[in-house]
Amino acid sequence: MRKLLNSLAISILFSACLQGSIASAQEKSIVVSSTTSTEQSGLFNYMLPIFKMKTGIEVKVVAVGTGQALDIGRRGDADLVFVHDKPAEEKFVEEGFSTKRYEVMYNDFVLIGPKADPAKIAGGKDIQVALQKIAIAQAPFVSRADKSGTHAAELRYWKGAGITPSSSQSWYKETGSGMGPALNTASAMNGYILADRGTWLSFKNRGDLVILVQGDPKLFNQYGVMLVNPAKFPHVKKVQGQEFIDWLISKNGQDVIASYKIDGEQLFFPNAKK
Repeated sequence: MRKLLNSLAISILFSACLQGSIASAQEKSIVVSSTTSTEQSGLFNYMLPIFKMKTGIEVKVVAVGTGQALDIGRRGDADLVFVHDKPAEEKFVEEGFSTKRYEVMYNDFVLIGPKADPAKIAGGKDIQVALQKIAIAQAPFVSRADKSGTHAAELRYWKGAGITPSSSQSWYKETGSGMGPALNTASAMNGYILADRGTWLSFKNRGDLVILVQGDPKLFNQYGVMLVNPAKFPHVKKVQGQEFIDWLISKNGQDVIASYKIDGEQLFFPNAKK
């Protein structure tokens, strides 16, 4: 009888230890909803293993457009949101879905198009003038149309140009897709497209596409990160999530971001406020 009780006690202790280990392992992972540009540029594949090696925390990324990423945060289905649409991010904080937005890094948008350049925009620096020329020429233009940060920026530039394009216009193609697939569409169509520089540098299927317009201050592209408010969603992993944010804005995290390059060209530039 004593042996049976001892065996039972050992079994219960082993089960408790196993459950504790599983719970501990689960606590060592966080979910980040982010934009496709951070994933398709290769930044996360480069950066996250370094963070895991340092902290033991695994970061699971859900890569969608910025609008969708923020909606995931609003549902409490992620611990953090890491995106690039400052007005939408500030609204996210104002609505109480986060308590603080941290700036992490920036790059810029570029206007891509075919070498033949039917709209004659090559070498220009004014994004709005370039879009006006594309609309006048009715040259093929590919829009992500996915409520992403890039799409939001594109719509701002069209508005600034005094133009409201729509899918009813034969030259304006809406894909509803991420940056990589939209670039593939533009390559196949020999069309113009707005892209973040990071994804463009990592994009291989360029065909005849090249950068035609860059350098306009309006093309500045800021990225921010926010912890989803644990007061609204108690299951949010506040400690591990904040640890990731603290690392991103630390000297080590900022140096890692700066060190990510493709063919010697830096994709993102750290600018966390000290």
